[in-house]
Amino acid sequence: MVGDMCEGADVPGPTSGAHFSVSPITARCKDIWERGEHILVGVSTSNGYFNRVRLTRLLEWLQNHFSAVDVVYADMHIDTSLIALGCEESEARRRAKKRVSQVRRRVRQALSAVEDSPTEFRAHALSDFADSPVYKALGARVDRALAEEDGLSTACHDMVRSFLSGQPGGEGELTAEQIEAGLSYVRAEMPFLVDTPALLGVPSSVSCYHMEAQVWRALRRPGAGLRAAPGQAFAVVAPVDES
Repeated sequence: MVGDMCEGADVPGPTSGAHFSVSPITARCKDIWERGEHILVGVSTSNGYFNRVRLTRLLEWLQNHFSAVDVVYADMHIDTSLIALGCEESEARRRAKKRVSQVRRRVRQALSAVEDSPTEFRAHALSDFADSPVYKALGARVDRALAEEDGLSTACHDMVRSFLSGQPGGEGELTAEQIEAGLSYVRAEMPFLVDTPALLGVPSSVSCYHMEAQVWRALRRPGAGLRAAPGQAFAVVAPVDES
């Protein structure tokens, strides 16, 4: 059954590595992590968490655990969000282009440090998947679920509010236009939270982030129509030693 990894499992305790601690959010997610088949690292343009050094250290650490690692960096709907937060259209496009260029450069620099690794490393822009039939089909499922499932819709709206309220121009009460702009960004990333294995042709995959994403819980809730695929796992991977 789609998403059966998320039902009825206890959350395991974190395990530690040289630079990072790992907390899979369910026992099934822990099992998928331990298979070591594939992990997805998503890199945003909107915060500086993944600087070059931290991203390089993460990739170097992950190569000891996984056969394949894909890095996907966001490059869609950035200008839309900036416009909604009060930025002029031309300035929003300029800033979005600059952010994407900076993130692409950091990703390439980090990948150069592991280019001789036996682990297969790949990098993609999110827009690379825009014409993929699998991505489009998953996106349609996400849109239906957002319209029909209160749990998922609430989680996504909460994510958007949390993100936008921390951005310049997002202080105070957010408008419907601002929320919708943020949701466009979330929708673009959601297919990778639902079924990375189908998108990238891997047997199983762990989606990791340095803190638990609100939508992870929504994709594992009992009785939900949209559930993460059986081979889709989630794990918090956070640095523990950056000296």
